Amino acid sequence: MENFSKENKKKILVRIVSLIVTIFILNYLALKFHWYFSIWWFDMPMHILGGFWVGLCFIWYLKPKDLSFNNIIKIILGFLVIGLLWEIFEISVDKIIMQNPFNVLDTISDICFGLTGAFFSVLYFSKSIMKKQSIKI
Repeated sequence: MENFSKENKKKILVRIVSLIVTIFILNYLALKFHWYFSIWWFDMPMHILGGFWVGLCFIWYLKPKDLSFNNIIKIILGFLVIGLLWEIFEISVDKIIMQNPFNVLDTISDICFGLTGAFFSVLYFSKSIMKKQSIKI
């Protein structure tokens, strides 16, 4: 894993920060204009973006020199841990503060959309970062 270049680490960090800012702005606007309630599908791309962000964080942390099956599993399992913790947090807030009933379908779809984003982060890394690295001699 020591072959993971500083340039790759920096590229991924820039994308992570860009995603955080984008998610923050979209979430702010969604809360301000009630998009989560008026646009029924709005949380779907938000969970995809969140999964993409978490996947990139695990790629940045693990610094894989290749995308072996083992590395992909680590990234996906890493997302699942964070995603499940986030869903527990969401359920707790909904039940305790908002007093909304638990919705198992919403929870499962949130995790599935987040997983989609995590898979996109693996694809992005393999097509955008790894491909450019292999071209260099």
